[in-house]
Amino acid sequence: MNYSVRKILLIVALGIILSNCAKRGKPTGGPLDSIAPILVSANPEHKSINFKAKKIKIYFDEYIKLKDVSKQLVVSPPQKYDPIITPLGTASKLITIEILDTLDLNTTYAFNFGNSIVDNNEENELGNFKYVFSTGTYIDSLELKGEVTDPSVKAPTQGIDVMLYEYNEFYTDSIIFKEKPRYIANTLDSTLYEITNLRAGKYLLIALDDRNGNKIYNPEVDKIGFVKDTITIPTDKSYDFPIFKEIPPLKVIKPKEVTKGHLIFGYQGDANGINIKLTTPVDNNFKSEINFEKDKDTINYWYTGIEADSLNFIVSKDEFSEEFTVKPRTSKLDSLVITKSTASVLHLTDTFSLATNIPIETTNKSLISLKEQDSIDVDFDVILSESKTKLYLDFEKKHSTKYSFTLLPKTLTDIFGIANDSLSFQLNTKSPEDYGILSLELVSVKNTNFIVELIDSKGLVVRTKIVEKPQNVSFKLLLPGNYLIKVTLDENRNGKWDTGDFLTKRQPEEVLYFDQELEIRANWEEIERFIIK
Repeated sequence: MNYSVRKILLIVALGIILSNCAKRGKPTGGPLDSIAPILVSANPEHKSINFKAKKIKIYFDEYIKLKDVSKQLVVSPPQKYDPIITPLGTASKLITIEILDTLDLNTTYAFNFGNSIVDNNEENELGNFKYVFSTGTYIDSLELKGEVTDPSVKAPTQGIDVMLYEYNEFYTDSIIFKEKPRYIANTLDSTLYEITNLRAGKYLLIALDDRNGNKIYNPEVDKIGFVKDTITIPTDKSYDFPIFKEIPPLKVIKPKEVTKGHLIFGYQGDANGINIKLTTPVDNNFKSEINFEKDKDTINYWYTGIEADSLNFIVSKDEFSEEFTVKPRTSKLDSLVITKSTASVLHLTDTFSLATNIPIETTNKSLISLKEQDSIDVDFDVILSESKTKLYLDFEKKHSTKYSFTLLPKTLTDIFGIANDSLSFQLNTKSPEDYGILSLELVSVKNTNFIVELIDSKGLVVRTKIVEKPQNVSFKLLLPGNYLIKVTLDENRNGKWDTGDFLTKRQPEEVLYFDQELEIRANWEEIERFIIK
């Protein structure tokens, strides 16, 4: 063998050795599985007719598991007793459905598993999987589609039940408070719904944010939406509508004692204008104050100048009236706590205020000092809120200025005769260049008032303007940050959003959000156009 041949053989052998060495190490396992499970068969078969079975077995081509099936599974028409689904918590190629309820005659049933069926390894979803059968001689195949939204929030509201009630000789509006619907679907992880396997007829269409999952409307906890007119199936129309929280009938909860001289009355419904009357005899030293606790369904009742084993009240409003008795037990009084409205920066659009946990009985302006730059006296007005738990110090603010507040002892005295200790605060204002401006052009042909609200990144309403017609709306001296624009079509022109009512078939006032979050920058004007159709 000559030298050239030996050289070629040596190179080939070396290549084989290096190739084998390169293959050592952990195997990659191949590409990830991205294919959803596939239905192989079912017994009885999918879309069976003349169905009489009590147990259904559904087979798949690979091991699957059920994920959140208790939340995802929707059976339509709903059943009195939920079916037993197995296996739960373990992988299997088989799903078994055991029917516990008596099935209606000549009815098409759909078991919609939503996205709960996933493969065992990668959890690939078998999306919107349905098993359908009929106890009659054919499968109903009509359907209804649409979208459900919640105007009280910008983010999509998911997991809403959408229901159809048959409109027949037995129908009354009260049916939704007593019975489950004829057909049901769920929006699952979107705002869209699709009710399938329907029979022809007329129906009431509603949506529920069903808090207790019983498929029956409870106004105290559930949100509801409805289409005013009956729905005729078949239809090629899409039905989009909002959900809302109704104002339930007024209900007052028995008052509880918090501390000496302080009771709270819980309530549900609209308590504006409510009257709380103490019927226990009192003398001339008796004093009382009532106010609503912000963002809570609670009424605070403070009193002093009475010592009694029990206090009797009549709580009334319009047709509502109820009597309550409270037996005072505690001898501990609340301590007066005073908090300022801002930490260190007083914004040019704000009014400085002091909040108290107990209603203020008297104020002494002469014991309050307000100075500019620590030396110049500033004139101001003192305004006590209607609740008597907030004191405003109103004055003309200058930008880029330091202010000093001093409250001497006994400036404020609460209903129990407790006064403040000495208090002092240091605050600064910013320059106009530290703020931004939003100029918004409202465009619409609608003849109504518009409530324009600016919402910050924490979800708090920071500015509100009410206009009587479409026009330019300007928000000046805005802190830099991200904001949402919310517009309410105030059709009754009362300056607030009004919810709907199912029994009177009143829809809530329409609420719209600008399609994007806006960034407001310092020393900058953001100009936007909001078209309301």
